[in-house]
Amino acid sequence: MQKNAIVPYILIMAFGIGLIFFLSLEGVGNEAEIAEEQAAEEGGGEEAAEGEGGEEAASGDFDPEATAQASCVSCHGSSYEGGVGPSLVGTALSQEEIEEILINGKGTMPAGLVPEENVPAMAEWVLSLE
Repeated sequence: MQKNAIVPYILIMAFGIGLIFFLSLEGVGNEAEIAEEQAAEEGGGEEAAEGEGGEEAASGDFDPEATAQASCVSCHGSSYEGGVGPSLVGTALSQEEIEEILINGKGTMPAGLVPEENVPAMAEWVLSLE
């Protein structure tokens, strides 16, 4: 008597679909917790600073490099030497020009990537890249 070779594959497929279904229900149940974990990972801990002292703690603990890693590397490259956007290393722009671009945007660069109270610190950091 010959055994049907497709039955084990159908059982494995049914088990996999069931597993995916039940794991998705678990994800829906923990949606808020998962969102908080992702925000903490992406925000680099800024939310913890805001929770302790509000906006002042977040602006006092502003980290230009962490902000650049989160917002700038996709266009300016991981070493900030250019990519889709121009190189930030050794820029010929003045601090005022950099602040103007950070606030208002320019070309494909969107405005508002850096909170306005942190723009001067970010501009200084860009000028320090060499």
